[in-house]
Amino acid sequence: MAKIRQLPPHVADRIAAGEVVERPASVVKELAENAIDAGATLVTVEIRGGGLTFMRVTDNGGGIEPEDAETAFLRHATSKIQDERGLEAIKTLGFRGEALAAIAAVSKVELLSRVPGAAEGVRLVLEGGAVTEKAPAGCPEGTTLIVRDLFYNTPARLKFIKSDRAEAAAISAVMISCALSHPEISFRYIRDGKEEFHTPGDGRVDSCIYTLFGRDFAADMLPASSEDEGLKVAGYICAPHKARGNRSSQYFFVNGRAVRSKILQAALEQAYRNSLSTGRYPSCVLYLTMRWSEVDVNVHPAKIEVKFQHERKVFDGVYYAALSAIRAYTGVPEMPDEAKPAPSPEVPAADAETDETVRIPTVFIPAYPEQGAHAPIRDGLAGSWRAPSIKNAGGYEKHAAPRPGRDGGTPPLTRGGAQTRSFDTPLLRTARGDDLQALRAANPGGKAGAAISPGALKAAETQAQARPEPEYRYVGEAFGTYVIVEYGGSLWLIDKHAAHERMHFDRLKSQGFEPMAQVLLEPVVCRLGREDAALLFDNLETFERLGFLIEPFGEEAVAVRQIPSDIAREDAEATLEEILDLLRKGGKPDETSRLDSMLHTIACKAAVKAGKSSDPGALGELIENVLTGKVRYCPHGRPVAVEWTKASIDRSFKRT
Repeated sequence: MAKIRQLPPHVADRIAAGEVVERPASVVKELAENAIDAGATLVTVEIRGGGLTFMRVTDNGGGIEPEDAETAFLRHATSKIQDERGLEAIKTLGFRGEALAAIAAVSKVELLSRVPGAAEGVRLVLEGGAVTEKAPAGCPEGTTLIVRDLFYNTPARLKFIKSDRAEAAAISAVMISCALSHPEISFRYIRDGKEEFHTPGDGRVDSCIYTLFGRDFAADMLPASSEDEGLKVAGYICAPHKARGNRSSQYFFVNGRAVRSKILQAALEQAYRNSLSTGRYPSCVLYLTMRWSEVDVNVHPAKIEVKFQHERKVFDGVYYAALSAIRAYTGVPEMPDEAKPAPSPEVPAADAETDETVRIPTVFIPAYPEQGAHAPIRDGLAGSWRAPSIKNAGGYEKHAAPRPGRDGGTPPLTRGGAQTRSFDTPLLRTARGDDLQALRAANPGGKAGAAISPGALKAAETQAQARPEPEYRYVGEAFGTYVIVEYGGSLWLIDKHAAHERMHFDRLKSQGFEPMAQVLLEPVVCRLGREDAALLFDNLETFERLGFLIEPFGEEAVAVRQIPSDIAREDAEATLEEILDLLRKGGKPDETSRLDSMLHTIACKAAVKAGKSSDPGALGELIENVLTGKVRYCPHGRPVAVEWTKASIDRSFKRT
C-alpha cells in the first residue's frame, strides 16, 4: 500500500494558511499591504475585540474587476508579477498571491469592490475558502474586505491566540508600521468603535510620527540622512538620553517595505556605542532607498525579512547617518576620515537607465540656526520648533580617599600565586597562619591534608570571628567602575556595580520575591507603546507582586503610582521596559526562575551605577561583603573581584 499521498486541497490550504496567518494582526498586515499596492490614498481598518470576530479593511484604491473576484482567492493568483523575471526586482509589498487564499481558508470573508468609473461593483462571500455567494453590488470605488470568525474551522489554532488586549495591541503595531512606511497615505484605525489614530497622509514623516507617538516622543527625534552610490538613508533617530529598554521602537523601511534586519539594528546601535549605557536601545524611523535588484524580499513567508546584496554598504549608510545626527546633537565634531563612508569596492555604479526611482517619504529638515540641519522634530504640526535639553555628559567627581587604618572585613579568601585570580574561594580555605593554628587546635593529631570535621570547622570559624578584624586601605576608583583596595599583601579590584547588584538581589530574595514598595507622591507616566502596555496588563499580578502599582493612562501609556523601594523614581520606566522584554521573550520555564530574572532587573537598577564615581564612605559595606566572602558573584554568575598578590606584581617588575 502506498504510504505517500497528496493531501486534499482543503487540508493543504489550511496548512498554507498557517505560513501567512498566524494571528489577527497577520490578516490586517496582508490586507493593508494589498490596499497600498492598489494605489490607495486612504485606508481604514476597523476591528472589534482582538480581531478574531470582526475585521474590516477599506481602501479607495484600484478595486477588483467582477470577473477577477473569484480568481483573486485562488492560491498563487496575482497581478503583481508575470513570470520568474519578476522575482528579480520585486516592487510591490505583496507578490505571491497567497494572502487572500490563506485568509479565506480559515475564516468567513466578504468582499465588496468597484473599479473607478464602473457603474457597479461586485459582492463575493466565502466560507472556509469556498464561494457561497456572488452578485453585483453598489459600493464605493475601491475595495472593502470583511473577515469574520477567524480560525473558526481550525480550533487548534485558537488555543494559541492571546487575550483581546494583546491581539488588539499587535494589530495596532502593524497599523503603526504601515502608516510609517507610507506617510503619503492616510491611515485610519478604529478599535471597538473608537478611533485610535488618523494620520494626515501629507507625505511628511515628522507629522506622521507626531500623530502616532505624540508630542514628547516626536520632540526628541533627530533628523538623520546619508547618501552613497545608489543608497539613500533618511529619517529620524532619538536623542541619546531618550533611549529605551528594548528595541520595540525601531522601525526600518527598505523601498517602502517594513523589515526586520540584524544588520540595520547593529549599524544603528554601533553609532550609539559611546552614547548609551548597557541595556538601552535607540528608537528610530529610518528609510532606505536602493535599487530593487539589490534587495531580496522573497526569503520569508510573511515578507518581513530581507537580504541585501551589498551588506557592508547598507551597514555604512545607516551607521554614518545616525552617527552624524548624534554628533550634531551632542556637539562632537566629525573626524576628517569619518565625514563620509568609504564606498565598498564591490558596489557597482548606479545605472539610471535600468533602475527606476523609488519614491520615498519626505523628511522635513527645517532651517534651525542653533543646530543646523540636525534640529529635533517640532512640537506640533502647526507649532514652533524647540531645542531639546542637552544633558551634561560630565566627568568623574573627585573624592578624597580615606586615611589608612579603616577597619575592614575578615581575611581575604585566597592568596594564589597567579597574576590575576577570581575571588571565588570559600571563607575558611585561607592561608593565614593564625587560621591554620586555629584549625590545628580544633583538630589535634590531624595529619596534613586530612579532612577536617564539621565541628572543627565551626570552632575555627567562631575563633576567627572573635578576633579583631584586620585592616584594609581604600586606594581609589578606576574608570568610575572598579574599587581599588589594598588588603593583606594584595591589591583587589572590585566591580562595585556587580557587587552591589548581588547585595540587592540577595536581600530581595530574602523578602520572598515581594520587595518593599514605596508610594510615589506624583505618578510616573511611562509611554510603553500599545503592545507593551497590553503585555503589562496581561501580567499585572506579577508586577504587583514585585512592588508596582500601575494604572492605564491612555492606550499606550501607564501611570506608575508605586515602585519597589530599591529603585529610584527616574529608573521606573527603564525597569518596566526590561521586565517587559523578559516577558516578551517568554521569560523562564517556571515561575520561580522568571521571578528571579525580574529581581535581577530590579537589583541591577538599584545598584550603584558603573561609570560614576562614588562617595568612598558609602562603599564600606560593599568592600567588607566582598572581602569576607559574602558576595562572590553577581546574579548572572560573573566574579565581582580580582586579586593581584604583591609577589605577582613584584615578578611583573622583575623585583624577585
